[in-house]
Amino acid sequence: MNDEQRKIIINRISEFHRTDEHEQPPPPLSPLNRWMTYLMLIPIVIVMVMLGMFFFAAFLALLAVAIVVIGIRFWWVRRQYEQARQQVDDISRSNEGDSSIIIEDAQIIEETHTYQNKPQK
Repeated sequence: MNDEQRKIIINRISEFHRTDEHEQPPPPLSPLNRWMTYLMLIPIVIVMVMLGMFFFAAFLALLAVAIVVIGIRFWWVRRQYEQARQQVDDISRSNEGDSSIIIEDAQIIEETHTYQNKPQK
């Protein structure tokens, strides 16, 4: 391919978006029309910002509620764990302090005597 053919192909590809070369380009917008468009977009932008703030606030509220619920759950589980650990500590302390264990309501079922054989002289 020579350079002229490449230029033609590149030119046609770069101008492919145009419908017709003989067609007139659209007239430019007047400044008045441009400002009217901006004025019409202002209420739409305001509504979109308000909706965004509303949904962001709702998301933050749900996040705060979830954090509080999870925090209460962790507090409750920690409290139960501390109570169970304290009960085990109390039981072990009471067992360490007593040298003899007193059992109430116990009955003697059978009494046996053990005699040692004394060496005879």
